[in-house]
Amino acid sequence: MNEDKPDIIDEPARTQPAFDTLGTPPKAPIRAREGDTIHPTHELIVGEGDVRTAERGEGEFIAGTSLWKDAWKRLLKNKLAVFGMIVVAIIILVSLIGPPIVKAATGYTYDYIPSENQKSYPPFTAPDGSFSWTHPMGTDNAGRDILARVLLGGRISLMVGIISTIVSLIIGVSYGATAGFLGGKVDDLMMRIVDVLYSLPYLIVVVVLLAFFGGQSALSQLFLLFVALGAVSWLTMARIVRGQVISLKNQEFVMAARATGVSNSKIIFRHLVPNTLGPVIVYATLTIPQVMLTEAFLSFLGFGVQAPLASWGSLANDGVQNIAIFPWQLIFPGVTMALALFSMNFLGDGLRDALDPQMRKV
Repeated sequence: MNEDKPDIIDEPARTQPAFDTLGTPPKAPIRAREGDTIHPTHELIVGEGDVRTAERGEGEFIAGTSLWKDAWKRLLKNKLAVFGMIVVAIIILVSLIGPPIVKAATGYTYDYIPSENQKSYPPFTAPDGSFSWTHPMGTDNAGRDILARVLLGGRISLMVGIISTIVSLIIGVSYGATAGFLGGKVDDLMMRIVDVLYSLPYLIVVVVLLAFFGGQSALSQLFLLFVALGAVSWLTMARIVRGQVISLKNQEFVMAARATGVSNSKIIFRHLVPNTLGPVIVYATLTIPQVMLTEAFLSFLGFGVQAPLASWGSLANDGVQNIAIFPWQLIFPGVTMALALFSMNFLGDGLRDALDPQMRKV
């Protein structure tokens, strides 16, 4: 050290390891604990997205940044992701509060069929052919308001996407974390099961499940759709979580938990699974539009949401049958669904870039 700066660490402290066997930082050197002044040195300062060296003056502190705070700042710099986030938020909000507003303003609900004028009218058109704000998206063949039905379809489609994704996360995270933590022959067997399931055409599996266990009512059919779509969407998540757990299970914090007698289940779900939240959130965001598209396809074929309920897929199916005469019956639900799917994919891609450590500039 320089002559004008006294030594602050005794000779034994220089050879002290940085961490003990359990990953706990060692106690401060004796002279430092007794109140000696630690002189500032050139230190490595981690900023927002970059790494640089700087000299800190005595008494100055640099605020740290967490993974989530840094990811949020990165997400806000992605214009497509911000656009997707805003559009998704608007669609969710309008789908939740829109139907009561439409009913209060026009008296129409998604299943209301007027006693007269049971035919399709163009947007902003009254039964007498004059301009009207009553039906801004027109009506279908039964005289039902398409706006009210599109808003209800948004509710159903979003419910299917979100709830089915939650089901897939519960299965995939539990399965993948268990396989990755146990390892060995158990891991090999569990992953071979995943490979076999991967070889099955999941759409046919869903159709068979819906046909065999078909509900007696529209609500029971909807519940079965949640379970069926979630039950075939967890395979990729299991592989992702397994890989994350394998890279984490030999870290110091896991070894410390084992040394203190913590059970395997608590290590998996209290220590390992929370450290896989980044990839899980990204994959969940990308799974929701995929499940919604699958539901739309099933509803288009007649295996999905059943009347009197409606989803964007079932509305598109109704519109295709009349596209040559009444194109607005297909345009409005189709455009709304496409906008929601694109926005969710933009948001998922932005989250993936924001949470991926390899994307950071060094």
